[in-house]
Amino acid sequence: MNRQPSSAVPLAWLYAGLIVYASLYPFGDWRVPGHSPWQFLVLPWPRYWTAFDLVANLVGYMPLGLLIFGACVRHGQTPGRGLLTALLIGALSSFAMELLQNYLPRRVPSNLDLALNSAGSVAGAALGWLVHLAGGIERWQSLRERWFIVGSAGGLALLLLWPVGLLFPAPVPLGLGQVLPRLQEGLLWALQGSAVLDELSPWLNVEPNLEPLSAGQELATVALGLLAPCMVALVVAQRGWRRFVLLIGAVLMGAAATTLSTAMNFGPAHALAWRTPNAEAGIALGTLLALLFAYVPRRVAAGIGLVALSALMALVAHAPADPYFAESLQAWEQGRFIHFHGAAQWVGWLWPYAALLYLLSRVAAREEG
Repeated sequence: MNRQPSSAVPLAWLYAGLIVYASLYPFGDWRVPGHSPWQFLVLPWPRYWTAFDLVANLVGYMPLGLLIFGACVRHGQTPGRGLLTALLIGALSSFAMELLQNYLPRRVPSNLDLALNSAGSVAGAALGWLVHLAGGIERWQSLRERWFIVGSAGGLALLLLWPVGLLFPAPVPLGLGQVLPRLQEGLLWALQGSAVLDELSPWLNVEPNLEPLSAGQELATVALGLLAPCMVALVVAQRGWRRFVLLIGAVLMGAAATTLSTAMNFGPAHALAWRTPNAEAGIALGTLLALLFAYVPRRVAAGIGLVALSALMALVAHAPADPYFAESLQAWEQGRFIHFHGAAQWVGWLWPYAALLYLLSRVAAREEG
């Protein structure tokens, strides 16, 4: 059986990036410690710890071990070697994070965390081994070949990450990609005192936009925010009725993730507050357009997706941060959801740009269908 490239590989890299973010956030005030950076390896059991800390450090590395094991097995390695690879990568990653935490005043390195992270990697790989013994990996391979084209790993990773990005509060429902203000702030900080700043200042204006989007712009943003992942789905899906199933699934997933995000930020009683007339009209329009494009060739679908993403990013870049959005954003950044917000935040900011690059690669691909 010819194996398709595994989507576990990009997902493992992305999850490793999340671990780096969660371990080293907020990345500031680096300093050289007054003790040996290896000291944490021989410290006694921490005086202050909670059951939540133990579980979080164990469970936090399980997805990494599971993804690494899956990637190894899908690339032809034996399960035993995949388990060993997951242990080594998980342990070395945790060791590197704990070592670097010596240089961050807000973080405390711990040999207990190192042990739990390593155990979590092994537990995740062991779970993957059980799935493999039950034939789950082979069944997934067979299912994937029936539903998706060869070379769909990147597109599948994007589709799996899209609802994660929606969990971070957006100024408009499904309006991912509002990273421009943060890039401007970062450049302003990096260029302080530089002569280049005067020349670039007109393009680095970070004054908040107080003008709300018009009703038409908001409707278009929601429609484009739904159409973009639908086009990614059409690019990687096999022809036929499966395309319609995937499109309907994308619509339901987008609505469910947005509802969950609203509930997390404003409470379960307000979970459906995002369903304004404009938002519902935008979802209806996005769904209709996606269904109309269900039978276009993959390269055409990729081209339509590029147009949708470009328009979406242009609209989202000018969307104002209303008081409710600003309040929920501040709550996330102050750590209401521990470091989980880092995953959703970065996925929400960067997903449209990653999708844009992926669709560009599909437009340039030789195959047609």
